[in-house]
Amino acid sequence: MTRKSLSKKQRALAILEKLKHLYPDATCSLNYSTTVQLLVATILSAQCTDERVNKVTPALFSRFPDAASLANADLSELEALVRSTGFYRNKAKNIQAACRMIVSDFNSVVPNQMEELLKLPGVARKTANVVLAHAYGINAGVTVDTHVKRLSQRLGLTKHTEPIGIEKDLMQLLPQPDWENWSIRLIYHGRAVCKARSPECQNCQLADLCPMILTKTTA
Repeated sequence: MTRKSLSKKQRALAILEKLKHLYPDATCSLNYSTTVQLLVATILSAQCTDERVNKVTPALFSRFPDAASLANADLSELEALVRSTGFYRNKAKNIQAACRMIVSDFNSVVPNQMEELLKLPGVARKTANVVLAHAYGINAGVTVDTHVKRLSQRLGLTKHTEPIGIEKDLMQLLPQPDWENWSIRLIYHGRAVCKARSPECQNCQLADLCPMILTKTTA
């Protein structure tokens, strides 16, 4: 069966199996010790690399290790600690507001339900999906970051440009237990091979399933 004859769902499942083989040990790249720290690190990762976040969080979590300390932190100090992640004022404000709500409304425990997580300042579905999957083992959706967005479009699995639409398409194509596995492995592949500006198509193990490659070779 050729890539032309495969349905979108069949291609998605075939891509998933290849990703599992290519990146068997793939896991969340953010460093954290607690669920609150995972939440904070994920908020900081918006429009910032995980590598940069991991350089910032050791000092941040040493100074403010939990929700209570972050809730009561001096905002200017918090801003200084997260400055290099970009958009630091907004991130610091959201982190503090989220931690205050965690303390006041959730007894200092990060909630384990999507609806409650989305109430936290600075938390959209991407952050909520990461926290639920890696802290609680709950696959509530597909995490859509810049890599997942780019590769899912290039692989012809979605025509949407907004994360919500992309996520809905992927949730229909992939088995729920693999939703977060898909995201993590696609992120690895996006960093290593299917890069934003210069995708290494000649070295891509997904080439036989990629409509972009097909278009190039038949143009």
